[in-house]
Amino acid sequence: MNFDDQPLSRLAARLGEALLERGAQVTTAESCTGGGIAEAITRIAGSSAWFEAGYVTYSNTQKTRQLGVPEALFSSVGAVSREVVEAMVRGAQTHSGARYATAVSGVAGPAGGSAEKPVGTVWIAWADGGQVFTRRFQFPGSRDAVRAQTVEAALLGLMRLLVQENPSVG
Repeated sequence: MNFDDQPLSRLAARLGEALLERGAQVTTAESCTGGGIAEAITRIAGSSAWFEAGYVTYSNTQKTRQLGVPEALFSSVGAVSREVVEAMVRGAQTHSGARYATAVSGVAGPAGGSAEKPVGTVWIAWADGGQVFTRRFQFPGSRDAVRAQTVEAALLGLMRLLVQENPSVG
């Protein structure tokens, strides 16, 4: 991914500090970012104290196998949907035991978009215990730009969640 590492590293470090203060851990379930969120978190020294696991489930088969996403969702609503990221985030929490989680699925491009889900469409879910929040984004730019914006939005949403704000608003 081509993005400015400094702001992202600072954000990941702040997230780590906030998780450490709460004695909590986070997990990630990623599709279109291919592990970019987990990479941003684990580039911070000491992240093993707050990062539990990262799931890169690029295929629908792996979303089902690793995270328990019901297969029927893919034919009914598609992989890039609220329902799928909600199932992904719950599965990541269940399998990792982490309190906090984020999950992403999107169309990073340059191909693969449709009229209903054009390139840049990304769904992100965040979870704190039993609470799940989701938001649909429409990110502009190249594949790298969409992926970088997704990583940043996922981390910012986790920060908002940690201060008891709704990450799906604003």
